Amino acid sequence: MKIALDAMGGDFAPQAAVAGALLAAERLAGKATIVLIGQEDAVRHLLPTTGFAPDAFEFVPASQVIEMGEHPTKAYQQKQDSSIAVGYRLLHSGEVEAFCSAGSTGAMLVGAMFTVKTVPGVLRPAIANFVPKLNGEFGILLDVGANAECKPEMLEQFGELGSLYAQYVLGVAHPRVGLMNLGEEEGKGTALTQAAHQLLKINPHINFVGNLEGRDLFNDKAHVVVCDGFTGNILLKMAESVYEILAEKNMHDPFFDRFNYEAIGGSPILGVNDNAIIGHGLSTPTAIGNMLVQGYNMAASGIVDQIKATFKS
Repeated sequence: MKIALDAMGGDFAPQAAVAGALLAAERLAGKATIVLIGQEDAVRHLLPTTGFAPDAFEFVPASQVIEMGEHPTKAYQQKQDSSIAVGYRLLHSGEVEAFCSAGSTGAMLVGAMFTVKTVPGVLRPAIANFVPKLNGEFGILLDVGANAECKPEMLEQFGELGSLYAQYVLGVAHPRVGLMNLGEEEGKGTALTQAAHQLLKINPHINFVGNLEGRDLFNDKAHVVVCDGFTGNILLKMAESVYEILAEKNMHDPFFDRFNYEAIGGSPILGVNDNAIIGHGLSTPTAIGNMLVQGYNMAASGIVDQIKATFKS
């Protein structure tokens, strides 16, 4: 298996990207090759010449970089030799099984839509993120930013996508799905959440447990939490701030330490025809390494095939 990494993506690239690739190579020894994509003069000299198997890494040159402040669609179209565009071409051609980048989130979404494209039947792909649970497990929250405004049918599909990921990647046998709302009662919420509730309730592909309140995000009421991207992004950034505040005060707790984005490393784009993962712009080597391992786990699970089969039926 080959897992590709945008070596130019992230605030601390390429140093953090290459260091993270080295960490992942140790953990995936014999299981996968890491394919580094980037500017040759910036990346190659960072790789060690000894201590790693010759087949642990491959390098694919890309002369351009999409910067964080650039317009995603315009930059992706104009910079076809960027590390993100090259990575998606490798993914689309089947030369790699997953593509990971801590670069521009917008460009990663544009690349997914333009290159590997949406699974037929999926209205809009979603970005998923992971929520630590008090019982020691991780749940999944989606959408966290790809779709600020949603239709009820989109929220229903997010429930399906999240349920499939929880089952096939996280190993949850019968994932419970809940809808984030402002009250537990069925009639609560906006016109959007009320309509989405009715669709989720009768969907035969998921185990819907009803509405969730904000207090339910970290308990075990649901493995999958569904919301629009506007709400999800606010929840995600709030959770990140809790970890940052505690760390600043030098307060550590095993549960709250799992709020650190490094623990998982990246957010998968669910609903596209291949395995693509977006990392945090501030990704450290630890986060990059975990993102690459997550890419391996997604590819090994066959999650994309499961999504295609579900939405084909």
